Amino acid sequence: MLALVTIVVMIFATSGCKDCDGDSPRARIINNGTKVISVQIKTSGGNTENINNIQPSTISEYRSFAAGSTTFTISIGNEVVETIIQMDNCFEYDITIDKNNVIVTSPRDRNE
Repeated sequence: MLALVTIVVMIFATSGCKDCDGDSPRARIINNGTKVISVQIKTSGGNTENINNIQPSTISEYRSFAAGSTTFTISIGNEVVETIIQMDNCFEYDITIDKNNVIVTSPRDRNE
């Protein structure tokens, strides 16, 4: 019986706990700028998501979509900026617009 308990404990210890098991990537928009922004997201699967009217000093909810090359078209006042991000499963991304309207992308592995 002790041997069986030891084997079960070893299996769980080596497999570890994962927060993500192949889940689709997700992203949120952080507006640290001074203007209201809107974002159009074109996913690798050909779908389009919109997140509109993100006020300065606010953060949007996460949006999930298929992994792959994803295009973010960001309208900052009258300026339009586009960035393409390779999005991977089990990652979440912060797309941050700073006070100078510069876009910074920060990926985070959800298993860490």
